[in-house]
Amino acid sequence: MTLFEHSDSIFPMNLINLGSLVHERRREIGLSQDRLAKLSGLSRATINQLETGTIHELGVTKLIGLLDLLGITVEAKHARHHRNALQLVSQTASVSYKNALDSAELASALVKGELPAHLLPHVATLLDEAPLPLIVGAVQEIATAYNQSPKSIWRNVAKWAEQVQSDRAAWA
Repeated sequence: MTLFEHSDSIFPMNLINLGSLVHERRREIGLSQDRLAKLSGLSRATINQLETGTIHELGVTKLIGLLDLLGITVEAKHARHHRNALQLVSQTASVSYKNALDSAELASALVKGELPAHLLPHVATLLDEAPLPLIVGAVQEIATAYNQSPKSIWRNVAKWAEQVQSDRAAWA
């Protein structure tokens, strides 16, 4: 997650929060949506969708151009991953199962690269359903805890995704 600052507050950067900021700034400087659209080279519908949080995608070049026009700056920096991401990933993978996935066993198996048969259902669920930022955080935690290269952990994740035949696009 990337953050942006405004008025001494820090928000998670997403199009909904940016849209609110664009709306606030546009009104502050007395522009209509139509005038802002003309100045920015975007359509009025795009400005409206951004401000109302209904836009699904806006290219980074267009977004940065719009923000620059409005005098809004964005600072990108490393966001801290969830603390205990490994534990959270293990819990996510355990929701549908009677027995919980032990996070230490998962970490050890990922370091070794061997997927024990009894972990197969949990790992399949983890790879298909766990939020990707949690998986990234878990890999980082494991690599640090076991003094391993994150690349080696990622290779094992990819191998496991192929083994469990995950349909998630991230593993293709």
